[in-house]
Amino acid sequence: MAEELSRSAQKVQEYLSKFDSSLEVMELAGSTRTAQDAADSVGCSVAQIAKSLVFQDKNSDELVLVIASGINRVDTKKIAKTTGSNLKQAKADLVKEKTGFAIGGIPPVGHAEPLKTVLDEDLQHYETIWAAAGTPFAVVKLTPELLWSLTGGTWLDVRQER
Repeated sequence: MAEELSRSAQKVQEYLSKFDSSLEVMELAGSTRTAQDAADSVGCSVAQIAKSLVFQDKNSDELVLVIASGINRVDTKKIAKTTGSNLKQAKADLVKEKTGFAIGGIPPVGHAEPLKTVLDEDLQHYETIWAAAGTPFAVVKLTPELLWSLTGGTWLDVRQER
């Protein structure tokens, strides 16, 4: 763990500290860019990784943040049935502009602009989950309840059937 946080991770830490002073962003030696990398780095199951995926609504151009369990692929058709959002993967430069963070380290909070957020209901099965915290090396330990409180997201079944 680094002694001083990088600028992006520090930005997330400052946001989280306003909400709950016990939340701590950690920067790790190993990458957390993928759910498997993150799970290996923190010593948890891939399912406990809360991966942040940013989509763009084809109807409104609004960005939608989907925070999914690391083992799940997101079924955008399921999301559309519930929310009416017709989602496509957002382009990296747009994600960076609207969130302030690069893909691979997008946190659930602290974005440059507020994002509509969908939470994978499968994350509720775990006492502890881990989310990206601003860089591909930074994470924060959360509970599903805290994730919901922080984001105001909507819990949905987003899992693509295998």
